[in-house]
Amino acid sequence: MSTDYQQAREALGVRLRELRLTAPAGRLTGVALARLLGWPQPKVSKLENGRQTATPEDLRAWADGTGQPDAYDELLARLRGFESHIRSWRRQLASGHKPVQDTHLAAHADASTFRGWEPAMVFGILQTPDYARSILTRYAELQQSPRDTEEAVRSRMKRQEALYDPGKHFHLILWEAALRALVCPPSVLAAQLDRLSGAIGLDTVELGIIPLSASLKIPPATAFWIYDDSRVIVETWHSELWIEDEPSVATHLRTWRTLRESAVYGNDAHKVISAARRALNGS
Repeated sequence: MSTDYQQAREALGVRLRELRLTAPAGRLTGVALARLLGWPQPKVSKLENGRQTATPEDLRAWADGTGQPDAYDELLARLRGFESHIRSWRRQLASGHKPVQDTHLAAHADASTFRGWEPAMVFGILQTPDYARSILTRYAELQQSPRDTEEAVRSRMKRQEALYDPGKHFHLILWEAALRALVCPPSVLAAQLDRLSGAIGLDTVELGIIPLSASLKIPPATAFWIYDDSRVIVETWHSELWIEDEPSVATHLRTWRTLRESAVYGNDAHKVISAARRALNGS
């Protein structure tokens, strides 16, 4: 979980504690408030210490239970402020790409079902070291961030161990354009396409490809990941968005399912990859 996100959650917890301690009818203990709300006592502690994300219903109950219902709007605004959290690349990359890769490694460890859409390049979880090296080098140049490319590549390769974990499942969709983008030397892309073909045989991976000739219901826009159908991660040029509010997650799920309708799988996906490989060789 992002440091900024956690800090915002802890700040909300501090505010919740203030409301409990300043209840108009008299200071409430955590045990007393939990009893009043019909909650297990650990829930009060977790919310106040930023170890659990409150729901709007939790905040309403807390405001009413502490005798300060007018505080609900403020609490809800705080929650909405970090449910869709912006993490700027400038701040994230201050120490290089490895810390970012490590953050995603931790997020992967906590989830079991992944849905991804990528229109421009091969997913990091399926990249070869040379392809990843090219991508990370170019992004470091763009963001003018410290060069720790080899450490970042190793962290990205470490994440790929999840592909062989039977408890995890990856439902991935690529646009064919991602197979043809020369964001690396042709020889590196050739090896990457071979790697991609091999991924189709993994029992933890469902890889769909949308051909350039496919009919689309929506434009093939911004890439995103969905973790356990409850968290969305979107990368933009200036920041990374971590989104957890239910309506926004639901929108991304609908988007992913709509894109999936245009994708091909199995042997048909192999044919699209093979065509890109032949085009690369000038055949």
